[in-house]
Amino acid sequence: MPDPVFPVDLTNCDREPIHLLGAVQPFGFLIALDSTQWIITRLSSNAVAWLGAGPAELVGRPIEDVFTHESIHLIRGQLQTAVFTNTVARAFSVALLTDGSRFDLAVHVNGDTIVIEAEPCIDEQGVNSGALVRAMIARLQQTPDLRTFYRVAAREMRGLTGFDRVMIYRFDHDGSGEVIAESARGGLESYLGLHYPASDIPRQARILYERNWLRIIPDVSATPVAIQPGLIGGRPLDLSMSVLRSVSPIHIEYLQNMGVGASMSVSILRDGKLWGLFACHHYGPHTVPFERRTAAELFGQMFSLLMESRERDGEAAYEARARKLHNQLVTVMAAEATRFDSIVSHLDEIADLLSCDGIGVWTGGNATLQGIAPTQDQFIGLIDHLTRRDLGDVLACHEIAEEYAPGRDFADRAAGMLVVPLSRPARDFLIFFRKEVARSVNWAGDPSKPVVVGPLGARLTPRKSFELWRETVSGQSIPWQPVDVRIAESLRVSLLEVILHLSDITEVERRRAQERQDLLIAELNHRVRNILGLIRGVISQSRDPSLTVDAFTDVVGGRIQALARAHDQITADNWGPASFRGLVVAEAGAYLGGKATRVRLSGPEMLLEPQGFTTLALVVHELMTNSAKYGALSDSTGAIDIETRLDAQRDLHITWTEQGGPPVTPPTRRGFGSTVIERSIPYDLKGEATVAYEVTGVCARFVIPASYVRPAAGALAEPPAEAAAEVSAADLPKDVLIVEDNMIIALDAESSLVRAGIDTVRVAASVAQAMRAIATRPPNFALLDINLGRETSFVVAEHLDSLGIPFVFTTGYGEDIAFPPKLLGVPRIRKPYSGDALLMAMRR
Repeated sequence: MPDPVFPVDLTNCDREPIHLLGAVQPFGFLIALDSTQWIITRLSSNAVAWLGAGPAELVGRPIEDVFTHESIHLIRGQLQTAVFTNTVARAFSVALLTDGSRFDLAVHVNGDTIVIEAEPCIDEQGVNSGALVRAMIARLQQTPDLRTFYRVAAREMRGLTGFDRVMIYRFDHDGSGEVIAESARGGLESYLGLHYPASDIPRQARILYERNWLRIIPDVSATPVAIQPGLIGGRPLDLSMSVLRSVSPIHIEYLQNMGVGASMSVSILRDGKLWGLFACHHYGPHTVPFERRTAAELFGQMFSLLMESRERDGEAAYEARARKLHNQLVTVMAAEATRFDSIVSHLDEIADLLSCDGIGVWTGGNATLQGIAPTQDQFIGLIDHLTRRDLGDVLACHEIAEEYAPGRDFADRAAGMLVVPLSRPARDFLIFFRKEVARSVNWAGDPSKPVVVGPLGARLTPRKSFELWRETVSGQSIPWQPVDVRIAESLRVSLLEVILHLSDITEVERRRAQERQDLLIAELNHRVRNILGLIRGVISQSRDPSLTVDAFTDVVGGRIQALARAHDQITADNWGPASFRGLVVAEAGAYLGGKATRVRLSGPEMLLEPQGFTTLALVVHELMTNSAKYGALSDSTGAIDIETRLDAQRDLHITWTEQGGPPVTPPTRRGFGSTVIERSIPYDLKGEATVAYEVTGVCARFVIPASYVRPAAGALAEPPAEAAAEVSAADLPKDVLIVEDNMIIALDAESSLVRAGIDTVRVAASVAQAMRAIATRPPNFALLDINLGRETSFVVAEHLDSLGIPFVFTTGYGEDIAFPPKLLGVPRIRKPYSGDALLMAMRR
């Protein structure tokens, strides 16, 4: 008998704190650090097998006493990404100890604690996990239908991981699940088509599946290893993001009852919610190397995206058909009577919008029913119930009896309903009905967990029988999907807003629509004439007796293509302002191909009005063409820096600086291209343009009047008064140079500084790049990563010091790295750091 003080029900499993079990699985060890001092605060007791010492000896000591300096530097760099993305960072084959032992690492941050999990590296010679996943995805993409898609995915996951059985397990609307695809070794009975109750996977486990894509149990019978000390401040270590997290005794018993010796789960998400799982079973212990598990996780993520895309394609086709019928229906109804009797007369067409078996409408105290539906009296009783509920939104219900108990009396004809309120307060309704679908559900054992006293005490003992158990489900219809609700909601808006509420101004809207159409045609004619005139001028002005026909064709074609690319970007936003950065990227990518990465942009993002954008498109095209022919992009070493800024009048200043290419000489004659560069902005936009042909490279400056310029969203957001005062008082620098060899860390730091309002942030990955950046334009402040691969940033630091430019160091090493004496007093920021830490260092 269960303890009467603590009643046992299905929520017992849901309440089990599976993320606070205080232990890990023994295939690796866990070490926890204080994030400020990097002192060991917790250690799994099995660490002694690899570290030669246990919690008693190591807790309270700095991590530098245990791991190599190189591995600590690597961990700090990985943590930088983990901090910004709130994920688990990974590193493979890391020489963690001085004896050269290699481990695979998982690292994450939990509050003020850094959690490092290590497992011995299993080196699979000749295995390229990335290539394996690419091939797996390619085979998935070739599948013709969803059923084959699921079956191939299960087979590919089994091939990658080596489990005896891999199933795709999809959750139903009520939390239960069904095996919809399976791949298993010969001799095993099939689980395909079996259902499992919602209680088999407790609520808190589903939450963790949404946070962590992969969960593995290499040996169900392995004894968990305690984390010591178990409690700090009265709390255990939160293992929600842990790779080694120990397993709930209830789940272990469940797996043992199934005869499973090892398992792995890979989450399948749709719209960020748990859609299903790859459930992998092995009938003995089974280890999957960490790198291969990471490949399995990536495959699960790609499968989720492809699955969602395929399901959305089906929904989109269904929704497009409904939208077409909807538009036709609304057009017809708007042209005739606009009272409720118009809805009644078109009930057949309305029923065609959704997959339904019957339909009913209640308007003005009258009921109209068509198809398979309740009787008139039963329908009136249902309407009374819905009126008392005073619905404000569409209601979807696949079992009317759950919502309205008397619905059992007509469940054989109408088991599910989709209710569309047609008035506020709700007193008129349109209801779609679906008939009952009685079905046999094959459960893997009796889904009702008996309450017994098991080996772990009085609670719901996991089911011991998984033999086929068939149940007949009745009184339900096919569930309504979100796409059905969207279609119904769209119909509701049309009936309420278009036909009912706006019927008195239908004729006015028709006249306005005709006027808008006439205006649109006139505007279109005007723009087409302008474009044709512009193209004629380009052809005429590009004439050059020295050009061959082919060369002339290339020149004119390039200029017209530049106009076409500009037009595409303008019309993509309904002839609205377009991105200057997008213009440069498009021109560089389309015209320069592999050289495009040598065009570097800095400064705030700006949008240009259509006329200004088209003019600037030709200017950028000519500059890019000249640079590729004669300037910085004509060899393999040059580059272009393009900087934008706004002055006090909100005019846009654009600086084009070429460097690193061959020596430049001024042109001996002015062709059409030079004329476009020097005169089109002053003539067409009343702006300014100057071009200097320096020996080191072309330097051009342009001013675009404010009337053609619009800052991109967030680029010039006005801060609150308090925030503005704070920034002014802190005197943040306007131009910051980041010297960092890790691209991800550099991008994160750049984003943080730009969000804080710093005008210009430049990035360099080496000493040479940093020195060139300083020579081009000395920054106001610099952020220097000490270690830049095979070199350090000390040379850059000494140069900045000689120029009187303030800077700070960032480092992934400990405090004992050898510094030049003159740099010992420079402030240091230890990785991982936050954006606030950077701003604080600058203010100091």
